[in-house]
Amino acid sequence: MSKSHTFLSILVILISTFLSSCDKDYGNLNNPTVDSYLDNANQSQLNNLVAGTESAMRNNLGLYLDDIGILGRELYRFSNSDPRYYTDLLGANDAQLQNTGFYIVNVWASRYRVIKNCNVLIEAANASTLITDNERNGYVGFAKTIKAYQLLLVLNLTYKNGIRVDVADPNHLGPIVGYDEALTKIAELLDEASAQMISAKISFQLSSGFSGFDDAAGLIKFNKALSARVAVYQKNWDKALTDLKSSFYNLSTNFNTGVFNVFSTGSGDQLNPAFFPQNSSGETRVAHPGFSREIDSSDDRIGKATLRAMPISSSGLTSDRDVWVFKSNTAAIPIIRNEELILIYAEANIQKSNFSEALLAINNIRNGHRLGNYTGAMTSSALIDELLVQRRYSLFSEGHRWLDLRRYNLLNTLPIDRPNDDIWSSFPIPSTE
Repeated sequence: MSKSHTFLSILVILISTFLSSCDKDYGNLNNPTVDSYLDNANQSQLNNLVAGTESAMRNNLGLYLDDIGILGRELYRFSNSDPRYYTDLLGANDAQLQNTGFYIVNVWASRYRVIKNCNVLIEAANASTLITDNERNGYVGFAKTIKAYQLLLVLNLTYKNGIRVDVADPNHLGPIVGYDEALTKIAELLDEASAQMISAKISFQLSSGFSGFDDAAGLIKFNKALSARVAVYQKNWDKALTDLKSSFYNLSTNFNTGVFNVFSTGSGDQLNPAFFPQNSSGETRVAHPGFSREIDSSDDRIGKATLRAMPISSSGLTSDRDVWVFKSNTAAIPIIRNEELILIYAEANIQKSNFSEALLAINNIRNGHRLGNYTGAMTSSALIDELLVQRRYSLFSEGHRWLDLRRYNLLNTLPIDRPNDDIWSSFPIPSTE
């Protein structure tokens, strides 16, 4: 596979024939096509599995970002084809989140497809006699890292309703486990992966989204960045800081250094699903009015929500700004980038009362966006408030705001834009699970 945006789709096709939900569509692993990969796979076959896994990570990613963005009142998604974006997801007129809703069923199925891909890759690599042990560590370490990341995305949605972590055996699926246990297992999986990659040889190529992180050292840095995010969710501040030391965290480098999902106009590839042209009608993503109303007048992050030629309204909701985070149909979508890591460093240090270290990170973010240094109170409460403001604008529409307010028990501070709307803390487990 080249380092272009082109992805091999063989595993996506393979897996999708028997996997559309968590139990039924895992299907029969005796499928002869699957067996051809599990029966002493060669390097070319394993590389195809890697390519299929990376490609599948992008499926329904736009919907995942919509879910979190809408529930976190970052944006509205206006759609002529499906009103549930502004009924169910906003709780309009006593509407509820449904366990049959596309907004959870489709995302859940897509993330578990990738997890299944990872499990097949792990099994195939472990069974192969045609690769070295160091190469095997590379394949398995990569697969475990991606598997952990996909599990985290599902858990972000279902929260205390839990997820199914163990799906390796389609005929004997593991139980749905709660939020804390799932986070623990995800953290353990990431630690297993990083340990394996210490002695790994990377004999596969990844897309340009992994540029700079496509060797063993780079994949470990990527893994540790994800691990730091998980540690923050666990409120394990010491581990978050330890993981950052082994990641690509850097106060002095570009905020956008990181790992991305990439897209292209190439035949058989995908376009960025989170992109809509400015001033669209019919199908649009527009910023919640609070984004521009509450931002500092000097903040250059206002460019993430550009003024429309005309305001747009639907079902009692109005916005005059387009979401303009992804500026083309081939723009990359971050998996994790340095700006988030700087904010993780700030948060962990605030929680450990290392206010001077936290302030270095906060001021780095502020100054990087044309704001002066922080001048507020040097208390934990005030600094957390400041941190959440910076995360709001730095990570706008990247899938964080709803999670951040939930972590700090602040969902009740989100605006209710219409009478009888509701604020949700979690999605239900899908009925098709």
